[in-house]
Amino acid sequence: MATRGWYPTDSDVEEEDEDETSSPSPSALPSPSSPLPYFDRDRHVAFLEMMYNLIPHYYQSQEINRLTLAFFTISGLHLLQALDRVDKDRVANWVLSFQAHPQSKAELKNGQFYGFHGSRTSQFPPDENGLSPYNAGHLASTYCALAILKTVGYNLLTIDKESILISMRNLQQPDGSFMPLHVGAETDLRFVYCAAAVCFMLEDWSGMDREKAKEYILNCQSYDGGFGLSPGSESHGGGTYCAVASLRLMGYIEDDLLSKNASSSIINVPLLLDWSMQRQATDGGFQGRANKASDTCYAFWIGAVLRILGGYKFIDKIALRSFLLTCQSEFGGFSKYPEMQPDIYHSYYGCTAFSLLEEPGLNPLCAELGMTDLAALGII
Repeated sequence: MATRGWYPTDSDVEEEDEDETSSPSPSALPSPSSPLPYFDRDRHVAFLEMMYNLIPHYYQSQEINRLTLAFFTISGLHLLQALDRVDKDRVANWVLSFQAHPQSKAELKNGQFYGFHGSRTSQFPPDENGLSPYNAGHLASTYCALAILKTVGYNLLTIDKESILISMRNLQQPDGSFMPLHVGAETDLRFVYCAAAVCFMLEDWSGMDREKAKEYILNCQSYDGGFGLSPGSESHGGGTYCAVASLRLMGYIEDDLLSKNASSSIINVPLLLDWSMQRQATDGGFQGRANKASDTCYAFWIGAVLRILGGYKFIDKIALRSFLLTCQSEFGGFSKYPEMQPDIYHSYYGCTAFSLLEEPGLNPLCAELGMTDLAALGII
């Protein structure tokens, strides 16, 4: 499978920031034509199938995130009920080749993370002493690897989960947060979510201290009800999703909280619902933060939060659908903003948004894992 380069930012599983500027991006170019008036499933299948076979050159700078690009492409095809376009066995073998393996069990305590690399460029050969000090996995790449394997029907019970889980605990910090890799990096809710999703998919919570992670998440809820990516930071759509989905995966909050006794929840549900509902803008789309432009991906990040809370029924679905259609390309795929060129990241989250809207021809979405219900349940 030719998957070259990919991922819109180095922040992996979370969403990209609206203020971010990067080198040539397909979404930065204006689209010459008017939007299609309907969800064109066949064109989206063609777009993602093209990305499955050959990634365009402007993704070269994202080569380190190859597994993440592959996740968006393959999971996107599954959402579109087109997984038959994928060679499942070949994909599984390709993904498995990215796992970092210790030479002995003693190395599981050396501080490195033996998860999955993001691409070949991070799989460094040993030095003259046979050591690979920087040859370790990345949490976001590990989430994407396991998600792909579930999507193509690979049995995760056969994977070397002991190496992943034991070494993943090395990444958890005293405050409960996680670094994405052992050599030092930022710590925030994105990687707490990745760790929770990894444990959930492997059906083994020995890879993290859930209580510490829970406390870190609760410390990220802001005065306005949303969650920042770290304690004290501004409420943000991606951070809010990572917080709520993590708590759901860890079993600390129930699904459809609004139909239950929300007052007994460990988070401030009414305030969170109010903040989330305010993110739907006058154009029908969702914004990631107050006073920002609507962006395709937040229809998932905020929409999934509302789905977990049981508040998705309150949004203006007709207006949201209309906004998303302005971001749909005549070539297939979705762009970040209306009338721009499509990219893989926003194409995937555009499809997840339409799945939440129960568009015909799409598989249902597991909101807390960001993949199809069928993949989450292992029904492929």
